[in-house]
Amino acid sequence: MAVSGCVRSDDVYPVAVLTNGATVNLRQGQLVGVREGDLEVFRGIPYSAAPTGEGRWKAPSPPPNWSGVRDATAFGPSCIQPAVPDRSLYYDPPLQTSEDCLTLNIWKQTRSDNAPVIVWIHGGSLRIGGSAQSMYDGSEFARRGVVFVSLNYRLGALGWLAHPEMNAESPDGISGNYGLLDQIAALEWVSDNISVFGGDPANVTVMGESAGALSLTYLLTSPKAEGLFQKAIIESPNSRNFPELGRAAYGARPAEEIGASTLSAMGFSSLESAREATAQEITDKAGLAGFIPQGTIDGEVLPSQIIDSFDGGAFANVPVLAGFNSGEVRSQRLFLPRKPDDYEAAIVARYGALSNDVLALYPRADVDASMLATLRDGIYGWATERIVRRETEADQPAFMYVFDYCYPSAEKADLCAFHASELPFVFGALDPDKLSPNWPVPDGEHDHVVSRALLDYWTSFAATGQPESISGPVWPVYGGDQAYLNIGQELEVGNNPMPGMFELHEELVRQRKAAGAPWFLNIGLGAPPLE
Repeated sequence: MAVSGCVRSDDVYPVAVLTNGATVNLRQGQLVGVREGDLEVFRGIPYSAAPTGEGRWKAPSPPPNWSGVRDATAFGPSCIQPAVPDRSLYYDPPLQTSEDCLTLNIWKQTRSDNAPVIVWIHGGSLRIGGSAQSMYDGSEFARRGVVFVSLNYRLGALGWLAHPEMNAESPDGISGNYGLLDQIAALEWVSDNISVFGGDPANVTVMGESAGALSLTYLLTSPKAEGLFQKAIIESPNSRNFPELGRAAYGARPAEEIGASTLSAMGFSSLESAREATAQEITDKAGLAGFIPQGTIDGEVLPSQIIDSFDGGAFANVPVLAGFNSGEVRSQRLFLPRKPDDYEAAIVARYGALSNDVLALYPRADVDASMLATLRDGIYGWATERIVRRETEADQPAFMYVFDYCYPSAEKADLCAFHASELPFVFGALDPDKLSPNWPVPDGEHDHVVSRALLDYWTSFAATGQPESISGPVWPVYGGDQAYLNIGQELEVGNNPMPGMFELHEELVRQRKAAGAPWFLNIGLGAPPLE
């Protein structure tokens, strides 16, 4: 019996003899999942036809139908991706990959009825990862009354490449953003089908971390996603500039030109010849050619630069819960520039009249800490607070957190509150078997206390728009008081988490943008002089 991937409409699945089976009837056909205690779990459900052959580098198409009963007890394969070094903190290779990967998974209570829904979008730089990763098990969310959905979306060059020949094939004359269109197609599938699983299609929260949080900023500003979700949980976003489809902008070449030169560097003379290559060959060669997967500002799926959409009010007015980690860059040190002999002089040379403001926030007393904090704030902190401020200005409830929790194994590795370190706590996945092999394991009783509190906050926000936990304080909206929840050894409410941080980086971005320059890693010691 097939267990994953997409199928033709005439495929027939025999009725499974499963003593622990759970069945549902969809428009596509009948599914049999598995009962796990008081939960029912359905895995590997296709939400689109396979994006293979002529479907490669095209928008997702309607999902397949089937006859008989389809086995939904095993995850579908993760999308094609490059290998990750086995020493990497984030090393967690998928058991199986395929270009035929557009599937989703659902965890629910047996008697779910009109329950809140969370749709999880995984991170991984839009290059790696998948919904089958053990850390992303939705059981703890489902036990708290949520219908939890996780999904795969196309990665790397297969999901994010733009190209003039792709523009010509498109009815809208655009290309790129295929991974984002996959996410939108999955949300459409949820809207059409989640009630069968006991979920409320009018109470959907989209949740993502890192590249998943970046995807959420795309979804918040994409007209194609309008009305498909009612709340957002955003963990460690960034709001950098992105290539525009047909013109150079902010230091980036046109996305279609990037795509054309990438295919040429990969040895393909045309889109047709690239479609004849294997998906893994495309992915590996694109990586060697230096291709960076990211959204394309195409005027349709992504109408304008993300910060312009937020500044112009062209974003989804929904409640948000958003935050970042105090030690984000401790696991991303490759982004750090070389430390200079004279830190203060280097800052003055780059920031001129603003150098006193920069040095006040990032002083020379501890250069290493200042370098880490500068990059953390310039990428994640500023982006988080910007989203929270804009939703607040739109009269939406917005809740901000800073994850500042450290535990012995993370402290020993100098990885306190590193990028993604909140995820085991958010998912209740503190068991070593659910973590990647190199992850510092949370193994204390207090770790479980923190995890239970975060699960309470996240699930209550999804249910009602107000994060609540009997294990923690009342979490107020960001509002005019700039309130936030500090998730440290204790859970504490504070105000204005990093005074002056948002204002400084907002001004730096304003100046870069006005000069037509990019805004991302060109901050701190990596910045060119301000004009």
